[in-house]
Amino acid sequence: MTKILDKQSMLLLAVHALFIFATALSGTFLPIYLWKNGGSYALIGLFTLAQYLCSGVTFWMAGNWVKEKNKMIVLRVGMALCGIFYCIVLWLQDDAIRNIYLLGLLLGAANGLFWISFNVVYFEITSPENRDRYNGWAGIFTAASGMLAPWISGFVISAMAGESGYTVIFLLSLLLFITGAVLSFWLQKRPPSGTYNWKHCYMQLCERGNPWRRMFAAVAAQGVREGVFMFLIGLIIFAVTKEESKVGNYSLITSAVAFVSFWAVGRWLQKRHRSAAMMIGSVMAALAILPLFTGISYSKIVWFGICASLFMPLYTIPMTSQVFDLIGANEKSVCEREEFVVLRELALTLGRVFGIVIYIIIVYTSSEPDVLAWMLFIIGSVPIASWLLLRPILRNHSRT
Repeated sequence: MTKILDKQSMLLLAVHALFIFATALSGTFLPIYLWKNGGSYALIGLFTLAQYLCSGVTFWMAGNWVKEKNKMIVLRVGMALCGIFYCIVLWLQDDAIRNIYLLGLLLGAANGLFWISFNVVYFEITSPENRDRYNGWAGIFTAASGMLAPWISGFVISAMAGESGYTVIFLLSLLLFITGAVLSFWLQKRPPSGTYNWKHCYMQLCERGNPWRRMFAAVAAQGVREGVFMFLIGLIIFAVTKEESKVGNYSLITSAVAFVSFWAVGRWLQKRHRSAAMMIGSVMAALAILPLFTGISYSKIVWFGICASLFMPLYTIPMTSQVFDLIGANEKSVCEREEFVVLRELALTLGRVFGIVIYIIIVYTSSEPDVLAWMLFIIGSVPIASWLLLRPILRNHSRT
């Protein structure tokens, strides 16, 4: 198969881009919205914990429907529930904070349904030859969404009085989720095949010498950083500046850097260089946190974001590609692709939950700037473990 992306790949990229843009539009400011309505560092962490736990359970349970019935229905239901979630938040208004755990469970279920079906379709559409290229383009669209969506949201929210800006942004996200669901009808319907193995994850992890034991731990290490950094950086910026527009400006700057970096890595990274890329990306992204030890200010957070955005694509692109290459390693694995996608998500969920639990314990104790800086550095360094765990797999892959 050629490295060129076909029409189905581009269509899947469009659906993915709409989902990411809608999520970035509202999701970036969702923790801030909850914070302003009576939340705290710890409470936002508990909301995120509920979200991740429900997402992991949904992945495992929905795997049966994706494999044996209709994966495209699952994808559309996931997008629809994401839109419904923001409608409920608007309806509850000040009461949202009192229902924060139920809201976390709803958003987790919505994300779980979308990503289980999306990842299976992604595996079926791409191949080892064009997977890095696809991931590069996906990263570009993600960076573009992160660049434009939060900036638009921050501008609208800051320009409008009271909470009316949040209403506009949340409703716009609903429209984008609906558009993505409609666009997915042009994706080719892929018939179900096989029977879902509920014990598959347990069997893989119990088998001695199985490469998925290393991969599971590596993906979990990736999830530790993701679980905390995805919401905490924006929340810290708002806590420091008290301005939503600053959050949007931060995202605009850092995502512009990520846009260029994802394009370059996706275009020029070769399989034999994946190990070196992961090492450089994970180590440099961790070192970028060091300036925060001298005090957390907006300018220092922006500097951290620029450095992390520059180097993280070197880590995330080969990491993602390697996982799906392992799923496609042989005919048996391909037949069990739904179960392996679930295994990957459970690893991410385990890592995210672990990171959030550490975060909650720390902020319950103290939320002083130096404490937050140490926490960010420790959690931000965990992806280095992914590279160390995958070195043998990456070395063998390079030879073949």
